[in-house]
Amino acid sequence: MAVPPGLSVVIVGGLHADARRAAVARLLADVPGSVVLHHDLATAAAGTVVRTVRDATGVLAAGEAPLVNDCACCALREDLVPELERLADAGSTPLAVVELWDSVEPKAMAEVVTAGGLTVTGVITAVDPALVLPYLGNGDDLADGGLAAATTDQRTVADTFARQLEYAPVLAIAESPEADDEDRELLAQLHPTARQVLIGRGDAPDPAVDGLTAPPPRRRPLPPLAQAALAGFDVEAAAAAQHPACALLPAEADAHGVSTLVWRQRRPFHPERLYAALEDLTCAAARSRGRFWLADKPDTLFHWDAAGGALCVESAGPWLASLPDAAWEMVPPVRRAAAALDWHHEHGDRCQHLVFTSPGLDRDGLELLLDSCLLTDAEYTAGRDAWQRLPHAFDALLEV
Repeated sequence: MAVPPGLSVVIVGGLHADARRAAVARLLADVPGSVVLHHDLATAAAGTVVRTVRDATGVLAAGEAPLVNDCACCALREDLVPELERLADAGSTPLAVVELWDSVEPKAMAEVVTAGGLTVTGVITAVDPALVLPYLGNGDDLADGGLAAATTDQRTVADTFARQLEYAPVLAIAESPEADDEDRELLAQLHPTARQVLIGRGDAPDPAVDGLTAPPPRRRPLPPLAQAALAGFDVEAAAAAQHPACALLPAEADAHGVSTLVWRQRRPFHPERLYAALEDLTCAAARSRGRFWLADKPDTLFHWDAAGGALCVESAGPWLASLPDAAWEMVPPVRRAAAALDWHHEHGDRCQHLVFTSPGLDRDGLELLLDSCLLTDAEYTAGRDAWQRLPHAFDALLEV
């Protein structure tokens, strides 16, 4: 594969800093003329963000960007696109590697770069397989580890790592002697559609990637990680894949001591029984996510997002079935298609679709607990007017 003309941008992120640095170094070595932009947010407490630009030989330039609204990530956004535009105008850089600081999530940066008129050709999260479970189980606030991007940053290590992992279509995998089959299986089940590329493989091209090699002997193919960095990236499709209403969630799996349970039902949850079970459900798996509906709030699609022993439940807007026909034209086609594929004659797109992934998952116990939270036959047949009179147990959690 020849490096395309113009400036290509690849975003490399991840809380596993050693793996991320190794992936960046691999790209610098494999793509001649490439440079790395990195904004160090660790200096944010002093009021600035430090920017460095370097190539394979070392630092080419350094500077500072002032904080914007006391937010280091905001400063990064304001500073990143102009720096990339400068590289594009110079015309001598084929690939700009944006190495994100530890807790910065790739989704926001990919959208910022694309909105700036630049071409994102890849998004990569670097991962050490041996650290996947420890990070997913880490419910500490980012602020406790000096990793918060703003004074208002309330994210945890676990939920940040989960989003970094699940957004990227490519995972750069560190060669970790400590990793075992369970670690690798957990990673595969958490993000089964990701392309995994070993960071250490710097010479052999990947024959499975069509169209990314040129016929020998005129041009030597790029190694796998460089191919992934230049393969192309669709920001809109990536956002749709993360939206609770149409997210492509993992499928059923069970191998090497790791299981993924996909629980799907049509009947709504009893709000009070589900609320009482939240702690047990949250702690039942290393990672769980999906969408659900409550009997007392039948028009609202709720998003379930749990990692590190902490659960986030929030409204993701209305179910399509609750909207008037005229409003459907305002809904993205991908969501209309997802709803049509899963339409129910009575409930429309309303459904329970929750996915739990973990080593040692108690599948039977989890299914029994989830089933017990649904409306009983008598409650269900009582109808929607009766459902509205059920305890509104989630109002406090949702700050209604």
